[in-house]
Amino acid sequence: MSEFFKQLQIQRWDDHRYYHHSRINQSLHLVSAVSFVCAYALLFKDPATAALIAWLISMTSRQAGHFFFEPKGYDEVNQATHEYKEDIKVGYNLRRKVVLMAIWALSPLVLMLEPSLFGLLEPHTNSEGFIHNTGLIWLAIGVGGLLFRTIHLFFIKDVLSGLVWMSKILTDPFHDIKLYYKAPFALLRGELIEPRKTH
Repeated sequence: MSEFFKQLQIQRWDDHRYYHHSRINQSLHLVSAVSFVCAYALLFKDPATAALIAWLISMTSRQAGHFFFEPKGYDEVNQATHEYKEDIKVGYNLRRKVVLMAIWALSPLVLMLEPSLFGLLEPHTNSEGFIHNTGLIWLAIGVGGLLFRTIHLFFIKDVLSGLVWMSKILTDPFHDIKLYYKAPFALLRGELIEPRKTH
């Protein structure tokens, strides 16, 4: 168990130091984290609405921070290129995120063409039903994306790395609130990049 928590700490630290330099990205992660916590609270009462919040607010704000605001040049602090960081990323790097986000964005089209999703859902009869079923599909995509990468890590790394990563992802909202709650204030002071010491 001690090795599990050690690996969790390493993955969290690597995630922060490599991929969260921008104060805008950090602030968007705070928005994402708070909305994810709200989605967690709704999950067992209204899973479709929880998934709508998670994808429309949490995931879009989180990924916008990475795609548009995180520096892509040479990382002087960690002495690493952007390409190197993408190669060693334990979870979803930007290329994998593009695939995942494309699946998410296109999934409502499948529902338009096949309202019952091949018998898995009760077909929608109005816009409210369509939105509800979209939420259920997005929940399945979220769970599927989490399990796919976890099992993938079992094979390309080891079982412990996969389980640690899954635990990290599930607890990231709480950890991100603790880590980035000051980021908006730093941003208001005009600090676009978090000051860090080089090696």
